[in-house]
Amino acid sequence: MDKGIFDVEQDREIVGMESKMPDDEETLSQEELDLKTSDDIHRRLEDNIRVLEEKAGLNKSFDVIFREMTFAGKRTGLFYYNGFADDLALVEVLKRLSYVKKEELQPHALESFYEELVAHIQVDKVSTMSEVMMKVMAGGSALFVENETEAIVIDAKTFPQRGPDESTTEKVVRGSRDGFIETLLTNVTLVRRRIRDPRLKLEIMKVGKRTQTDVCVSYINDIADLETVKSVKRKIQGANVDGLPLGEKQLEELLMERSWNPFPMVRYSERPDVIASHLLEGHIVVFVDTSPSAMIIPTTMFHLVQHAEEYRQTSFIGTYLRWVRFIGIMASIFLLPFWLLLVLQPELKPAGLGFIGPDKTGQLPIVMQIVLAEIGVDLMRLAAVHTPTPLATAMGLIAAILIGDIAVQTGLFVNEVILYMAAAAIGMFATPSYELGLANRIVRLGLVALVALFHVPGFVVGLTLTLILLAVQRSYNSPYLWPFLPFNGKALLSILFRRPIQEQKRRPSITKPVDSTRRPLH
Repeated sequence: MDKGIFDVEQDREIVGMESKMPDDEETLSQEELDLKTSDDIHRRLEDNIRVLEEKAGLNKSFDVIFREMTFAGKRTGLFYYNGFADDLALVEVLKRLSYVKKEELQPHALESFYEELVAHIQVDKVSTMSEVMMKVMAGGSALFVENETEAIVIDAKTFPQRGPDESTTEKVVRGSRDGFIETLLTNVTLVRRRIRDPRLKLEIMKVGKRTQTDVCVSYINDIADLETVKSVKRKIQGANVDGLPLGEKQLEELLMERSWNPFPMVRYSERPDVIASHLLEGHIVVFVDTSPSAMIIPTTMFHLVQHAEEYRQTSFIGTYLRWVRFIGIMASIFLLPFWLLLVLQPELKPAGLGFIGPDKTGQLPIVMQIVLAEIGVDLMRLAAVHTPTPLATAMGLIAAILIGDIAVQTGLFVNEVILYMAAAAIGMFATPSYELGLANRIVRLGLVALVALFHVPGFVVGLTLTLILLAVQRSYNSPYLWPFLPFNGKALLSILFRRPIQEQKRRPSITKPVDSTRRPLH
């Protein structure tokens, strides 16, 4: 069917509009095209402003500022992001420039500004607009000078940040109360304060095409295995991703490439004293800007079950605390599945333990009670995270009294399920590594399911598969179960017993340290 007269006229109007629409490449002059594609810093401030409008959002984003000023007859422009600029430092710099006289300037005014007049401790010259924008987006301020093809970047920046308070996940009774925050420079300074060794290296690189996140690889040059250092740096530099908005966890997944493995392959710490201790053992530490914790590489499972509190007490007390923690971790994994096995097969109960098992089964099957209790504990944990602090106590009372007690009184649950579930939850919360605690919970749920389906064979098979999974894991070519597998007697004794500092004469071999002794000769 032919088009109607109105459709034909509409098509003609559209074609006419398209023919009248200017082609960007045709309407732009050659000079404007050069400005749009060039990465050079131009002599005219107006040209640089047009480039910044095109590439940096100048005059579109409210926090992008270009302040034009004249010093000693020279036009200048200060380009910065309002939220990053250190007002006090920049005011002092500009105040000094305002007193400059024409005769004080060299023929190349930028050299005078750079060498004599810009009074700041961190100043750099750059020659491309991409360098300017990269450094300004990192917090610096760029000073353009008329008729100059370079710019001066002043590293006068400040970030919104909290104080270095003690970590809420690694508290100690006695010890330092400072902890990492979301600012990379503050975090590495806290470590540098504890290790005053020029051989402590802090190498920085950027990850993420859009976020350009600062990542710092830290190690002690004459202790750490340099091949492992090169491997870590190579993987970080090869990370092809648009950004790391969630910080160190996303970087860990890029480094380890094992997304579905429930067990953590690195250790996180928010304590600078813990990080310093691992650096002295030969580990590599990775800091990520905007993240209040650092990654320790390589890591074994036994690194994840130690806590700083053990080293803040005497060797005897530290060993006792370590064993209590070990018992709690083992209980968080095996207590509930083993109790379920004895309930399902009462003939397995040893003599004198006949009291194990409920007198009444309850209205729900035992396995269903355990699953609901596990989900309930997870819900309470999530609710505690999302509940405002003033209401957290009320939330705990509701969960413990109203839900738990009423569930038992109505006969839906038996007392022993609540008891053993609570003991397992306490053991999970006593695990120093939060990530390992969650992984142990998955193992416990798997063992419960296998015991419910296959009884004793299910428990044995589940335990065997878990050990095999742990045995084949490697963190940067380091066995995950070292020193248990492969067996190292002296190292295993150091895990089981917190030895006095004077007896710790050698570094762990797992890090392949270049200098393996802890007793320097000079």
